[in-house]
Amino acid sequence: MNQNHQANPHVRSPRVSRRRFLGTGALGAAGMISATALAARETVRPPVDRGARVLRIAHLTDVHILPGKGAAEGLAAALRQAQAAGPDFVFFGGDLIMDALKVEKDEALAQWVEWHRVVGEELHVEPVYALGNHDVWGWALPKGRRAAASADPLYGKAMAMEQLGMKDRYYSFDRAGWHFIVLDSAHFHPEGGRGYRARLDDEQFAWLARDLEQVARDVPVCVLSHIPLLSVCAFFDGDNEATGDWVVPGEWAHIDARRIKDLFRKHRNVRVCLSGHIHLADDVRYLDVRYCCNGAVCGAWWDGAYQEFPPAYAIVDLYEDGSVENRLIPWRRRA
Repeated sequence: MNQNHQANPHVRSPRVSRRRFLGTGALGAAGMISATALAARETVRPPVDRGARVLRIAHLTDVHILPGKGAAEGLAAALRQAQAAGPDFVFFGGDLIMDALKVEKDEALAQWVEWHRVVGEELHVEPVYALGNHDVWGWALPKGRRAAASADPLYGKAMAMEQLGMKDRYYSFDRAGWHFIVLDSAHFHPEGGRGYRARLDDEQFAWLARDLEQVARDVPVCVLSHIPLLSVCAFFDGDNEATGDWVVPGEWAHIDARRIKDLFRKHRNVRVCLSGHIHLADDVRYLDVRYCCNGAVCGAWWDGAYQEFPPAYAIVDLYEDGSVENRLIPWRRRA
């Protein structure tokens, strides 16, 4: 692989918490007074000077386009509204088509035709692509059909990479004083019927460690993946507590999150990790790294909101001091 730190050559240009109240009498009153004074002090604290905004990203993940269901019109509306905010990039976070995992080649290609029709007309900003699990062709086909498909040179991730003009399935680049890393989250795992697990293969993890080692300590890092590296909303994607214990499937969030967070602890300039996949949204801070799972452009697969979250995209502002502002924005259909 030839991943490096240049302007991105890997893609083609356009085409409650619980509160506990303790203490009684004078001790409780003193605590209330202290809390009131603290709150007053917080309200007059001057704003932090983050320096200039150096980049704006429109993060569109989980489009799941297909012919019909108003998907093409919805993607067009989301792209127009996101680009009106003046982003420098559009980060497409994977699952761009409805599904290639379980369908025959012709059906998968028909979804890509719909993708290119809309994007070719509406995208006017440089794209950055991450692969999603549903972009992968054939992994969840029945065993016999999967064996036949595996002989095709477009089997697996090759189809999506060809469609998107991606040279590598993971890569990095630099822009405006920030370092960007794009990861490949989904790996073949036929048990369970979904065809994949969320993790980094060993080759990719070793590359990630080397890549971070080469980044100067004062250069902030933004990571893009399809599947969350760390997530709270993954707990609510399904009846995961039905057994009496929280059981989050290995397809919902990275099963190798422990070794990834351990790696990030060695590189304190990793500031934010953007993802999708769950169709829900969260903003998690853990060990000084911010993990933003930014919903889904398609919401509930083009059937309105998924649980509490409507179809949306995110606008992500990056500042010269390494700080981040992440805003989830529901898009609106035009009449």
